[in-house]
Amino acid sequence: QVQLVESGGGLVQPVGSLRLSCAASGFASSSYWLYWFRQAPGKGLEWVSVINTGADSILYADSVKGRFTISRDNAKNTLYLHMNSLKPEDTARYYCARDPSEGSGPTYRYDYWGQGTQVTVSS
Repeated sequence: QVQLVESGGGLVQPVGSLRLSCAASGFASSSYWLYWFRQAPGKGLEWVSVINTGADSILYADSVKGRFTISRDNAKNTLYLHMNSLKPEDTARYYCARDPSEGSGPTYRYDYWGQGTQVTVSS
């Protein structure tokens, strides 16, 4: 079955870095646009970034632009989020999600989600 499993979260000091991973299984992730989202305590879900199948069309939320980099390794069926210059306001649970439209997109609809990985930025 389709699964998305995030990892790589943890506690990091401000201005530190982390790399999140999202391992896909049960489908060929190379055929789908993929997204990162986050949800901070007490807040709604925030879209963070999206990447196309060939990793040559990428968008970021203004809140992370210039600090976060999304990438993918289709051979490994894995999506990444490289986070630099982390701020306390980046504290959130981070989720990856799949666009349901195989081979095209983005539709900004999501049919599968991971369980999330917690990122806490604090001194």
